Amino acid sequence: MTSSGYYHILPVARIVDFGAYLTGDGDEILLPKRYMPAGIQEGDEIKVFVYHDNEGRLIATTDKPVATVGEIAMMEVADVTAQGAFLKWGIMKDVFIPIALQDRRMRPGEKRLVRLFTDERTGRVTATEKIDKYLSNYDLSVKENEEVDITVFQLTDIGYKVIVNNRHIGVIHYNEVFRDMEPGEKLRGFIKTIRPGNKLDVSPGTRGYARVQNEEERILEMLRNNSGYLPFNDKSDPDEIYSRFGISKRSFKVALGALYKKRLIAFTQTGIQLTDEQES
Repeated sequence: MTSSGYYHILPVARIVDFGAYLTGDGDEILLPKRYMPAGIQEGDEIKVFVYHDNEGRLIATTDKPVATVGEIAMMEVADVTAQGAFLKWGIMKDVFIPIALQDRRMRPGEKRLVRLFTDERTGRVTATEKIDKYLSNYDLSVKENEEVDITVFQLTDIGYKVIVNNRHIGVIHYNEVFRDMEPGEKLRGFIKTIRPGNKLDVSPGTRGYARVQNEEERILEMLRNNSGYLPFNDKSDPDEIYSRFGISKRSFKVALGALYKKRLIAFTQTGIQLTDEQES
């Protein structure tokens, strides 16, 4: 079924002066001319985002929306009415959010974290701030060490409450991050631990050896760009390390140890430097 609010790959049925008609479940869906890729022909398949226009007709676009149905994203308020508000969707059409689905009345220009869903009565894509009802850890779809998509949700006493794969709730503990994070921020991470009660401890970034490799490569690149020397070592201040390298002191020390064992760097009294082989 060619549903509104999702991406679809559809064949071109026919081309007209004002665009191309795509075939979706027997219906023809217009892709306006402004969105047609150069050289597209009848019979070609194209990836498009499908939504309802203001007259209730399905229409396609190659523009990328802020979010699709089922996704959670930070969206800007475009306009406010007596019935609700309209949020900027990143395409020609805005998304409506009724007052009943707002945590508090919205104002134009604000950015609010919402989830998109299909209204069963109208069939239209609608937004809601009542996100918790869509999140559950009762039946987990993730396992430890699995890489996941993360959306920062709320600040708590122990860390950042995050949304995992738009389905579950997890926590990034403060000792896992060394910068401020904002609600709505999206990043990749992995499931570090699943605790009793299906509670998820999440860590940002990649995991295991791949993570160390990335940090090693970053340090080497920075050394090469700074004449082979940096005034940092395993005794440097954690905040200064994070400010310069974007990693924790613990991760920094692990990466330095690996580079030293490979004889790629040497320690000095004031920092680290590339070995002669690396400098050449």
